[in-house]
Amino acid sequence: MIRNSFLSLKSKAVFGTRGLVTVPKIGSTAKILINGEFIDSQADTFFDVINPATQEVQSKVPQCTPQELKEAVKSAEHAFKQWKKTSVITRHGVMLRFQQLIHENLETIAKNIVSEQGKVLVDARGDVIRGLQVVENLGGLPDYMLGTRLEVSRDMDTYTIREPLGVVGGICPFNFPAMIPLWMFPVALATGNTVVLKPSERDPGAALMLAELAMEAGVPKGALNIIHGGRPTVDFMIEDPAIKAISFVGGDAAGKAIYTGATAHGKRVQCNNGAKNHGVILPDANMEHTINSLVGAAFGAAGQRCMALSTAVFVGKSQDWIGEIVSRASKLKVGSGFVETTDVGPLTTKGALARAEGLIQSAADEGATILLDGRNPTIEDYPNGNFLAPTIIDNVKPHMQCYQQEIFAPVLVILRADTLDEAIEIVNNNRYGNGTAIFTQSGSSARKFQDQIQAGNVGINVPIPVPLPMFSFTGNKASFMGDTNFYGRSGISFYTQLKTVTSLWRQEDSGHSNAAVNMPVIK
Repeated sequence: MIRNSFLSLKSKAVFGTRGLVTVPKIGSTAKILINGEFIDSQADTFFDVINPATQEVQSKVPQCTPQELKEAVKSAEHAFKQWKKTSVITRHGVMLRFQQLIHENLETIAKNIVSEQGKVLVDARGDVIRGLQVVENLGGLPDYMLGTRLEVSRDMDTYTIREPLGVVGGICPFNFPAMIPLWMFPVALATGNTVVLKPSERDPGAALMLAELAMEAGVPKGALNIIHGGRPTVDFMIEDPAIKAISFVGGDAAGKAIYTGATAHGKRVQCNNGAKNHGVILPDANMEHTINSLVGAAFGAAGQRCMALSTAVFVGKSQDWIGEIVSRASKLKVGSGFVETTDVGPLTTKGALARAEGLIQSAADEGATILLDGRNPTIEDYPNGNFLAPTIIDNVKPHMQCYQQEIFAPVLVILRADTLDEAIEIVNNNRYGNGTAIFTQSGSSARKFQDQIQAGNVGINVPIPVPLPMFSFTGNKASFMGDTNFYGRSGISFYTQLKTVTSLWRQEDSGHSNAAVNMPVIK
């Protein structure tokens, strides 16, 4: 049985029992966070947060009023005046306390993710853990913030200082309710910025709990603000002049609109957009490892990962393994994320389910072969859930809709190639460049693939090569818009700007000297 923990990471934390006030209760309305206070919105429009396994309404999320949006930014502006003056050591200490509080409350956050987003519980824990690692990596903050210095001439020094941008915004997706907020606001706060964060209106609970823990760790009032809503909230963040930068993770259409709009308003922007991640399987690969990797990476988290290995390119005789992949995928258990034996949870919304089913049908209509059809599964005790069982589509061609579009569901599409060169060409011709992987026992084949492939995150016998936070997430091509990537040193660079200072303290000025009227020349 395939377990769906993200990269099989385990938490060694002892889960805490703190009663977080921001844990959503059935029938409640999500709070907004302004100036350090969790308050009720005065909105007249709301979004339902729906349990994907049962269709029960968990809570409601307000479309913040224009006044509330303005107040959140004003709060961040005011807090920035003092927060930017705090020492690196002070902010470093806040992050150290914050990571410990996340450890202690990991189980509470993970259970909320299962209820709101639908993930299997072990994978929801992985969602939190991978974000937590970004916070833990901020233990190296003093080193990340170091500038440079050079004595450029006698008594003259030039040095650089990293300074925060000001108020920055974060716009988060539904598929990682904890990890993606933790890619954003801890790095922004640690570098001296203040933040206005918009969680997904589908599952805001994890972000609210994390914000509560951040304030308990020492983030001052107003430095972190949480707002809610749909397009009006995003448009406000794009247009408000006080917000100096925006981080976004989500779909193509929204990413393009945010990048185009925000850069037109002079903002710094980083957008992680869509993906179509390929796994290339060579005949010399370890069959057992490869098949387990493909099944876990394609169907874990119900395929709702931007780094899901949703496309397999079988080269030569490795095509003989396809039947075994179908066999193992068919044995995965579909159901509620709270059921311990579940491998594949529900899709987050009815709309996502309908879209995935439509793309599966389009594949059949265009001539592909559906080897495993997961549509309309019968799930005991959960008749109303957004369930799609593992689906495998073979004989896919690059022109087909199931290949051209990111299905974002537990669907594996299979292409076939005769050679590694042909497989590389298939991958490189795809417009996306988020991630890819090769499975082989040949070092020379792996080296060739690494050198020639056009994707930002590359795995060699690693199916989901999401970099740990001492590196940075480096998707490219149509998968990323911007110049500076998320977390790691790139994340520090995104949230800071360099100031270069050249100073002259002449030794002779300690005594008397004559005025110089000539043009200064640096020697």
